[in-house]
Amino acid sequence: MNYPLKFSFKILAFAPQISVTDANGQEICYVRQKLFKFKEHVDVYRTKKRELLLASIKADRVIDWSARYTFHDAEGNAVGAIGRQGAKSLWRAHYDVYNSAGELTFTIEEANPVAKVADSILGSLPIIGILSTMMFHPSYVVKRADGTDVLKLTKKAAFFEGVFILEKLDDSITQPQELDLLLSLLMLNLLERRRG
Repeated sequence: MNYPLKFSFKILAFAPQISVTDANGQEICYVRQKLFKFKEHVDVYRTKKRELLLASIKADRVIDWSARYTFHDAEGNAVGAIGRQGAKSLWRAHYDVYNSAGELTFTIEEANPVAKVADSILGSLPIIGILSTMMFHPSYVVKRADGTDVLKLTKKAAFFEGVFILEKLDDSITQPQELDLLLSLLMLNLLERRRG
């Protein structure tokens, strides 16, 4: 993938949607969350036309407190998972990323929880909310088990859409790891967006 990647949210959409493009503006994938499901279910497509399903993400339980979201390829095979750490995530979001064998490979942590809280509170106020999008930029850092930073996802200022930029900090990520991390960060965006 050609970094940095841009995650764009439709703000005025019935179902949550994310479009991911690379540094050249080429579409990487498109996500549309299914509504009215007891368990979380997200489909990831190659393009906005939704003709080619790349993956699906399904929760292991109805309530998302410490839930694990498993990634399945187009054939239905499990290729990885992300788990939200309930108690650890009360103040600072914390997620664990697992490979297809169920081994912990990466962690994702919120870099500055104060920015998310301020963005959420001030963003809901008229007029001030417009200015808060320019001031507060929550970010998330992906780390290996040894603590090495590999990716950073940062919210950027935007008025009519939600925009996050994904930067690569370590070139040693393999292609399967890259897919797991992309799916993990898409799910993280959907979950954290709901929380503020």
